[in-house]
Amino acid sequence: MGIAVWALIAYIAIIVVWNGVLKRNIGEAMLIGFAGVCLFGGTRFFELAWAGLAEAFAEEVVFAALAFVFMGYLLTKLGLIQEQVTVLNSVFGRLRGGAGYVSTSAAALLGGPSGSGSGISASVGSVTIPWMIRSNWRPDLAASLVAGNAGLGISIPPSSSMFLLLGSAAVAPVLTADQLFVPALVGGLWTVAYRFVVVFLWVRRHRIAATDASDLLPLRAALRAGWTSLLVYAGILIPVLMTLDFGVALMESRVGEAADDISIVVWIPVLTVLATFAVAWRRLPRTGRAWSELLGDMAPRYAVIGATLFFAFAAAASLGELGLVDQLTAIMQALDAPAVVIATLVGLLLVVIAAPLTGTATIAAVGGVAFSALTAAGIAPAAAATAILVFASTEGASPPGAAPIYIASGIAQVDPARTFGRLIVWFVVPTLVMGVLIAVGALPI
Repeated sequence: MGIAVWALIAYIAIIVVWNGVLKRNIGEAMLIGFAGVCLFGGTRFFELAWAGLAEAFAEEVVFAALAFVFMGYLLTKLGLIQEQVTVLNSVFGRLRGGAGYVSTSAAALLGGPSGSGSGISASVGSVTIPWMIRSNWRPDLAASLVAGNAGLGISIPPSSSMFLLLGSAAVAPVLTADQLFVPALVGGLWTVAYRFVVVFLWVRRHRIAATDASDLLPLRAALRAGWTSLLVYAGILIPVLMTLDFGVALMESRVGEAADDISIVVWIPVLTVLATFAVAWRRLPRTGRAWSELLGDMAPRYAVIGATLFFAFAAAASLGELGLVDQLTAIMQALDAPAVVIATLVGLLLVVIAAPLTGTATIAAVGGVAFSALTAAGIAPAAAATAILVFASTEGASPPGAAPIYIASGIAQVDPARTFGRLIVWFVVPTLVMGVLIAVGALPI
């Protein structure tokens, strides 16, 4: 194996030990991992470090990912996610086990903007778990569903994990955000559809009844009170429409060749944050002190997430300078295995790594490697990237290290161990299978 492969192995080991064993935060792990990669350059240490840092500073996706963190925080802090749940409740609440459908829908809506399994588990779980328990769901089932749905923060674009993957040295030259967004969205919707099937089966298996009518608002009343909360997603819808044929033609007729320079990676978070401000205008802080408190509460998230994103991109660039893509491609070509075998092995690797780490850390550590392995086996770049995001989305449901399990179990006041077997059988294994099917084309994207 080449020096870049050994650097990658050391990089993964550093992240796993620092974050998973020593329980230090992932931002520190990514910084130390980046330094470890550069050490493999020997006398080229400073050259590799500078190349990695320069690449990270130039990445527009770092800005986009941080903007989505800000949006997810605002949605929760300003109460918009609670209003969205109320609207969904009025649609699904009359169904048997309707709270489970609402919980899944809310997790899907918040998935892309949040990009965080823990964020979904905490925000959606705090609203829907008590409601599920009141509507005849067993506490351990409610916790299992919320933890299982937490992976939608990875598989639904636009997520920070998608941006991390796009920024890796292996992916950046062959796949752009515009090319990946729609396939990744379709792949994410497959995982959402499966979760609705899980709710349907659980409701019948455990004989869960419909919600009491006293807990429901009529749809008209719910929409009257909270329809504006759904407008924030126009910030995602409009840029996506602009990537379709009629949208491209419209933009070219207005701005000419400059349309090619318009990046949805930048405009999605910008428009979505602006839409959030517009919708929740009256709820925004009115004084400098109140704004300081709002931003101060969010600052610790940026300290970790910002470092994670920045040094993940830096490490990916440094690994690229060491020749990682060429070396891994040679190794995978030497395996000479069918695409389905390679996809399964890559999926297992990502699932195993995602168990102690977060999906974001998993993508940062091995996303580029996984992409190289899949494309070397003949899998199309968009399908390979989508499958990787689906594989990594097991982070919320992979015991025993997944934080969403403990968040959901704490809200439901149940022993987390009661959810482990159910999460593996109903979420981890099926998600692995879906990722493989997407990679080989059996599930169209």
